[in-house]
Amino acid sequence: MHPKVEEIWHPPSDQLAGLDYCIDSNPPWAEAIILGFQHYIVMLGTTVIIPTLLVPRMGGDDNDKVRVVQTLLFVTGVNTLLQTLFGTRLPTVIGGSYAFLIPTFTIINSSSLQKIDNDQERFLHTMRNVQGALISSSSLQIILGYSGLWGILSRFLSPLGAAPVIALVGLGLFQLGFPEVGKCVEVGILELILLAIFSLYLRHFKLRKLPLFERYPVLLSVVIIWAFAYLLTVGGAYKHVYQKTKLHCRTDKADLIRTAPWIRIPYPLEWGAPSFDAGHTFAMMASVFVSLVESTGGYIAVSRLASATPPPASILSRGIGWQGVGILLNGLFGTLTGSTVLIENTGLLGITRVGSRRVIQISSCFMIFFSILGKFGALFASIPFPMFGAMYCILFGIVTATGLSFLQFTNMNSLRSTFIVGLSIFLGLSIPQYFDEYTATAGYGPVRSSARWFNDILDTLFSSPATVALMVAVLLDNTYRVKDSKVERGMPWWARFRSFKGDSRNDEFYTLPFNLHRFFPPT
Repeated sequence: MHPKVEEIWHPPSDQLAGLDYCIDSNPPWAEAIILGFQHYIVMLGTTVIIPTLLVPRMGGDDNDKVRVVQTLLFVTGVNTLLQTLFGTRLPTVIGGSYAFLIPTFTIINSSSLQKIDNDQERFLHTMRNVQGALISSSSLQIILGYSGLWGILSRFLSPLGAAPVIALVGLGLFQLGFPEVGKCVEVGILELILLAIFSLYLRHFKLRKLPLFERYPVLLSVVIIWAFAYLLTVGGAYKHVYQKTKLHCRTDKADLIRTAPWIRIPYPLEWGAPSFDAGHTFAMMASVFVSLVESTGGYIAVSRLASATPPPASILSRGIGWQGVGILLNGLFGTLTGSTVLIENTGLLGITRVGSRRVIQISSCFMIFFSILGKFGALFASIPFPMFGAMYCILFGIVTATGLSFLQFTNMNSLRSTFIVGLSIFLGLSIPQYFDEYTATAGYGPVRSSARWFNDILDTLFSSPATVALMVAVLLDNTYRVKDSKVERGMPWWARFRSFKGDSRNDEFYTLPFNLHRFFPPT
């Protein structure tokens, strides 16, 4: 006997079920502080790896790397606080972006800088060039955001177009997942297994009515595996292994703790007056656009994981404008990269089932505090990176699935829908892979013109899975059988979230604090 339809059909739902705290509800202060510290731990991987990739190639030493890590951590805290207070007001961590690596490497490898023999001088001149490019290119997001243009463009998105973009925001950094875990299997695999067990199978275990493993799976698993890695290190397990294995597995190989100062306050223009170059600016603008696209997908994903409505066009523009201000701060302080929504922290909202804005604001305070107290910040930043890779396997996967959940509002029994979603996801993964493989083999991207900045623009745009998915999905979704497929695209559900007044819940989620909405009313 077949079950009734009502028993197997799951109707679409505006909000996720099972969240304990949404965007505007807060856990008790003690619980919120520990959750904020957990978000701080999760974002450290990106904060450390970007300067580690860039600073040695610029001629900088370990002391320079530590200073850049501290600066990036400080600016991340400031940008996160600004975004949660005055931007979208979603519980998002705004941190360093990998989208800025291509133009930054071009600046590092420029012939004028490579001619400088003194490593410290070369580092300072390179830093100033990167700062100038970030400062000038930040104008793109500031203009698109505060003018409302990005909000207007975002109206072309439908659930059908947004789903692959959000999914590839999560999938786009898959190389930071298990490939990093495999660099130290005994540490990475154990972290992955333990985090999955805590998050899934022990989530109902409570200590004095507190779901301990559900709330703090990252903290608990990191403490256990970090202690295990320390025992392996002091026990001599890595004395006779390859140097790369020591680097990834040992807990005492990072020079961050030794070289970090006890107290240091980052400040603007610390590295000297920025240098400006038109070619570098245009190339960096491509990275700014990529971070804008990825952040747009991140904001929509966060809204769902925080049990909020999808951000209206005006709120999205406001957030992008403040993110542009964040990139300006990145340039002024000298972080070597711009800002974007950190996807790992977005996934953590889903695992802990806590989407509280206050928790993220507390986390930003931890970022600023530990960036000033260098030794303590460096201690946590020295966690072996394979452990972060294990976290990413789960956290990025949560964001990917969140993107695909928007397909519930579309008709996936339509060949039009399946074609658009399938092609955008496949090309979003395939085209960047082609660009990466070509660059790894030839030493430069598929586009080879005399204008290096033009090459960087195309290499940056087509190396971003989310950006490629946006191009394909939005183009097809808005040109093929549009009039006949509004229902199939999910527009009847999506349309009411386009404007601020389209849903009464927006007042609760997105209104500015301190009565500022009187001077800056959303539309």
